[in-house]
Amino acid sequence: MIVLPAPRRPGPGGGLAVLVVVTVLAALAAPHATGLGALVADALPVIAAPAPPGVRPASGSRAARAVAFALDQRGKPYRWGAEGPHAFDCSGLTWAAWRAAGVAIPRTAAGQLAGLPRATGRLQSGDLLIYASSGPSRRHVAMVVGRSRMVEALGQGIPVRSTSLRPGYLGAVRPGGRPMTAAFLDFLGWDGLTAAEQAAALAGGCIGLAVLLLARALVGGRRHR
Repeated sequence: MIVLPAPRRPGPGGGLAVLVVVTVLAALAAPHATGLGALVADALPVIAAPAPPGVRPASGSRAARAVAFALDQRGKPYRWGAEGPHAFDCSGLTWAAWRAAGVAIPRTAAGQLAGLPRATGRLQSGDLLIYASSGPSRRHVAMVVGRSRMVEALGQGIPVRSTSLRPGYLGAVRPGGRPMTAAFLDFLGWDGLTAAEQAAALAGGCIGLAVLLLARALVGGRRHR
């Protein structure tokens, strides 16, 4: 008597998750296939250019609250390691301002540069600019407040002040930046699609997923015969 081995069943999940992800991404990218190269090129820069005059945050936004807090501290003295309410150092000012807006950010200028999303496109009010410094931390941070201006606690003997934007910063970061999923949809230009185009892209993704699942089921059935 010959005992046939039991048919092997594919492990749970297997490559299905990968197929789902690839299919959905392909469906989202499909309406933009011809312009994909340009989108990639536009997404490469990570250091923002200065904003034109007149750019200000929307009233009531978190950035507006952070900017308002920082501007209210003008005239207060600089003190190394201080984070308010009576004195500030550079990163103490930006940390306290965004904290007042309900956003937690790293405490030091170096930590803010390393730990926050890079600002892309034009600078916006509330963005943080990190500069090289001769101080103990080797970094200085200032906050963009609109109209080509920034607010900063520069150093000993200089009170918190607003001043013109200075070039030469190491990087620009944006506290409260959008999550990766939203950023990816922005990259694909999802918000620029009409409702019909969005529906077509999603429908195409669903159809593609259904085809892949059907093909996988057919191939798996033939292997077990």
